[in-house]
Amino acid sequence: MEGFREGYNFFAEHAGVFLGVDTGEIYVDQVNQEISNFVESIDHFEGMKSNVDTLKGDLAEFWHTGTFNIDAVIKGSEHRVQVDRSHEFGSADISAVNFDRSFGLKYYKNGVESAKQQAKSVFDAYKHYKSGGGKEELEEYLINRGYPDETVLNDPVYSGQYRVIPADQYKIAEQWLKNKINTERANRSDQVKRYEDALHMLKKRVEDGNGVTSKDLTEKGARALAIHAKAGDVDPEKLGLTTEELIEYEYILKQAFKAGLTAATISIVLKTAPAIVNAVKYLIDNGELEGEQLKKVGFASLTGASEGFVRGTVSASLTAACKSGILGEALKGIDPSVIGAVTVITINTMKNAYEVSVGKMTRSEMANELIKTMFTSTCALALGAVSQSFVEIPVLGYMIGSFIGSLFGSFTYSALYHPAISFCVDTGFTMFGLVEQDYQLPEEVIKEIGIDVFDYEQFQYNQFEPEKFEFKQFDTEQFAPQQLEMTFLRRGVIGVNEIGYVF
Repeated sequence: MEGFREGYNFFAEHAGVFLGVDTGEIYVDQVNQEISNFVESIDHFEGMKSNVDTLKGDLAEFWHTGTFNIDAVIKGSEHRVQVDRSHEFGSADISAVNFDRSFGLKYYKNGVESAKQQAKSVFDAYKHYKSGGGKEELEEYLINRGYPDETVLNDPVYSGQYRVIPADQYKIAEQWLKNKINTERANRSDQVKRYEDALHMLKKRVEDGNGVTSKDLTEKGARALAIHAKAGDVDPEKLGLTTEELIEYEYILKQAFKAGLTAATISIVLKTAPAIVNAVKYLIDNGELEGEQLKKVGFASLTGASEGFVRGTVSASLTAACKSGILGEALKGIDPSVIGAVTVITINTMKNAYEVSVGKMTRSEMANELIKTMFTSTCALALGAVSQSFVEIPVLGYMIGSFIGSLFGSFTYSALYHPAISFCVDTGFTMFGLVEQDYQLPEEVIKEIGIDVFDYEQFQYNQFEPEKFEFKQFDTEQFAPQQLEMTFLRRGVIGVNEIGYVF
């Protein structure tokens, strides 16, 4: 029962660390997964016979989709986009999965040509259709594409879509559209609408309006990407798509703060649960609540929340920083359980060092706590990682394993600790200085063998006592035979990691 209590208390105190470590690892893994998804999406272009001018537009679609989704994960957004690959008239190239936006891409040789294509009217599309050998007449053409009549001929084909063009062409395209609007307003006012629509919706990247964006891609960059995709040698590192390049401290701290809040909530529950159970039991037994128990619940909530937040935030930020490569390539492959153990040990050592400095804990007690913390946290973090592979629900599987590991570690440490202390009692072994061997005789033993014991002189105030009168009492004399007494000493535990003589 003692082992279970210690294991539960250990888990309740360090649950924030366990959650933070898992959250930080999951965060970086999700970013890496989106990078892998992008690379896989363009792998099927390998060996294609189409020329680069044709493929560059297709590669631009996958570039903006992939880099947008990567940025969404980095910034903690749920928004995602996808490449539609639709060939229907006026259809979008990229559409949002869980928000309301669509995007059309045009990657032509210069900004003027890209702007022209983005501002194309229904009638322009029809003329292009006829020049390519199309057989349908205008009325049939419109009906087959969902238009009611010829009143829509000057409407933009891509109405409602954001128009994405190469980043290096944006300023030229923007200026051309402004000039075109001014010219057509004076000459053909019915053409102004489509140019204004194109200018208003013109973009150089895919955006959700809430800070998540794709990465810029120039026309030259799209050509280069198409060349590498055809050759099958797309390297995300050369494209700047690595965690160390993309993830910034700002986003790590944002994720760590979220993990800290979650850890604080979990810590409150774990810390207050025993106090609440005791309060309910007392209420059942006595029919009323004791004020002191309510104070314990409140204090447990306060300390649990604050410690949980700090532990969760620190462990999540350290794990994400290491796994992303921000702290160096050498730490990128470090096991998250090592980060968690170091976090637990560091925070506990800081707390215990303060306790030692104010005299609330001895050096031996601190050393014992350090060893115990190292052993138990290692068990908890190791079993957490194992449990996550079986229970695939994020965080939950890791926390279950950590809880079991905390109990196992506490039971095991207690089982090993007592035999080790017994060995030190019998042999005088100090376990490399962790166990203090005290060979001084206790004061009671010294008095027992007839040696006078004195204390240092102490100054005491003189006290006045009034004289008292007492009646004389008759006491009978008692005779007691002399007895020979013998006291046997033995070695035993007299403190935490301290061995000395006991009766």
